[in-house]
Amino acid sequence: MKSTIDNTVEFVKEKLEGAEAGHDWYHIERVWKLAGKIAETEECNREVVELSALLHDIADPKFHNGDETIAPKISREFLEKQNVSHEVIEQVLFVIENISFKNRSNAPQNPSAELMIVQDADRIDAIGAIGIARTFNFGGFKNNPMYDPEIKPNLGMSKEEYKKSNGTTINHFYEKLLLLKDLMNTESGRKLAEERHEYMLNFLDQFYKEWNVD
Repeated sequence: MKSTIDNTVEFVKEKLEGAEAGHDWYHIERVWKLAGKIAETEECNREVVELSALLHDIADPKFHNGDETIAPKISREFLEKQNVSHEVIEQVLFVIENISFKNRSNAPQNPSAELMIVQDADRIDAIGAIGIARTFNFGGFKNNPMYDPEIKPNLGMSKEEYKKSNGTTINHFYEKLLLLKDLMNTESGRKLAEERHEYMLNFLDQFYKEWNVD
């Protein structure tokens, strides 16, 4: 008999078939595995961590006209059909509703251990070599400029400005990716983020060298 986790994996794979490559099943799988790794070092409800990691991007608002209500609705309906307890469902939805970088100014005062773990895992997958690949893939998907020396990073964007931003892909490093290392919640997350952060700095150095041909 299949477990709830097995059923969730199947559901997410089916739901995200054909999704933009930076937010597809493989992104979910990496976050799920990273969250499991971090969870080994933290006191937490492992079921909540795994379900939250698997469902966190089931309907990313950036692909649904900014609507942040779709993912919690889909997740609730699915989990109820799986006869998951009310308490676990509410904890999973809490993670899904609070995980996003753009919502950090409205972050809950008392984040759960499960939110901190899955948020770290999601942010770690946004940096390093994978993060660079995802960033350029999404920039291409949106047809954003790769780089324009005349367009400076916007470091003070509101949530609404961030959601509507069509800036350059290189600026996204400064507007989000390079900030993530210092936003990690867990010690394990910080350690995993360190190497990836350095990799991005080296990449940017090389990028500018190649761009600014003498």
